[in-house]
Amino acid sequence: MSRLTIDDILDLREYERIREDFRAEIIQLKRLRRIPLGEIITLLFESEATIKFQIQEMARAEKMISDEAISVELETYNPLIPSRNQLTATVFVELTSKGDLMYWLPRLVGIERSFKLNIGGGRYEVRAAPEADHESQLTRQDITSTVHYIAFDLTEEESKAFANSQVVLEVDHPEYRATTELSSAFRASIVADWT
Repeated sequence: MSRLTIDDILDLREYERIREDFRAEIIQLKRLRRIPLGEIITLLFESEATIKFQIQEMARAEKMISDEAISVELETYNPLIPSRNQLTATVFVELTSKGDLMYWLPRLVGIERSFKLNIGGGRYEVRAAPEADHESQLTRQDITSTVHYIAFDLTEEESKAFANSQVVLEVDHPEYRATTELSSAFRASIVADWT
């Protein structure tokens, strides 16, 4: 699994010099990798570049200048970088009103375990698992969080089928069901992470 190190994170002055171009690149990448799933859920499929951008932006916003502060961010976000034959995603439950929050969050407990990929017309089904370090912080018995981190671990055979056939993303929570077909451009972007 690829991991970012202190040496991969630019100091604040260096980052400001390249930020505009890097930000534009990441916006394009996120446009391709942001997948709406029904009316209130969106998944952002992560890559080394999106995670590096997240850390750079956190360091910039918090004016982090010490290696120790950056190391904490690396420890937090490195597990979200996908390894070979893996997809990682940040799940956003996008609610804008207090009423919607109060209605949906108690109903969506367990949503982080309700995502799956149907690959090759149903030939393979791969269910996501919550990212372990974040699960303990985000999972509750009576209410869910608006953000979750999940991973899909594929076998070599499933990865080949993912690259070359139809893939449908699905959420099958008892209170929320939706599907969407993943485009060939999206799949190619994911496969590029694995090489």
